[in-house]
Amino acid sequence: MHWEKENSSVHGLLVLFRKELADHLRSTRFLLMTALLTLTSMASLYGALSNIRDQATENSEFIFLSLFTTSGNSLPSICTFLAFLGPLAGIVLGFDCVNRERSLGTLNRLTAQPIYRDMVINGKFMAGFVAIFLMVFSLGILVSAIGLLVIGIAPQTEEVLRILAFLLFTVFYIAFWLGLSILFSVIWRHAATAALAGISIWIFLSFFMSMIAGAVADIAYPTEGIEGLFNLKSNYSLELGLNRISPYYLFGEAASTILNPNIRSIGIVTNSQLSGAIAGYLPFGQSLLLVWPHLVCMVALTMVCFALSYICFMKQEIRA
Repeated sequence: MHWEKENSSVHGLLVLFRKELADHLRSTRFLLMTALLTLTSMASLYGALSNIRDQATENSEFIFLSLFTTSGNSLPSICTFLAFLGPLAGIVLGFDCVNRERSLGTLNRLTAQPIYRDMVINGKFMAGFVAIFLMVFSLGILVSAIGLLVIGIAPQTEEVLRILAFLLFTVFYIAFWLGLSILFSVIWRHAATAALAGISIWIFLSFFMSMIAGAVADIAYPTEGIEGLFNLKSNYSLELGLNRISPYYLFGEAASTILNPNIRSIGIVTNSQLSGAIAGYLPFGQSLLLVWPHLVCMVALTMVCFALSYICFMKQEIRA
């Protein structure tokens, strides 16, 4: 009997997951968001191809990674576009996933089905996560395919691993904003309020967090005058710590480290640490160790947002 109940709950979760995933993939907002990311990435790739060709004539080592990091004359790199527009994709997919069903009255009929209540919030998050996964990896494969056709240089195994790690980190980065928007969708009954809250946090963390971090660091450890020379390290450490509160900064720091083998450390590097160091590229495993705390922090933030939305949803009265 217990096995039959578990089998029934898993079946209900899969049914709800397939239904939510189909709704995402066929929705206008998902198609528009995918088109926006694709168009911006193609424009950035087009602007960067001339610079990549010049690099290929001089040095062909790790040239394939330049597809994601090289900027054009007037456009930022693909990595920068994903860091800026990725949160918008997560917010768009989750800001009304619960309050819309509540306002339409379909949440009562959904929970009246022979499925457990927690399967509703679990299925919605799983469907959004898989939709983000398909969007990001499809875009990464498209960029890589076009780059392979234009450049004509096959990627090395090291480059493939770095690109896959970058795409996976991008998925978790956008999934954090998905979990945050689902939380707002559970807390607030109006979709406009949930969307506005998510967009406000996105703008604050992306644009103003670095300004506030710099101002707080300058107040705590002034760098003016002779005494300020002794505060340079403390000032930088405090500013770096405050900036790392923002997922936008975490993603940018991790992405640049993964996609650029020349980066051998993150943070402050003293002369004693540089003494005896051998110049060269950092292996993929070592680069992954540098950004491993960033990935763990991003996954933890995503799980915290989802756990809060799960608890709030389970405590709410659906029929209210």
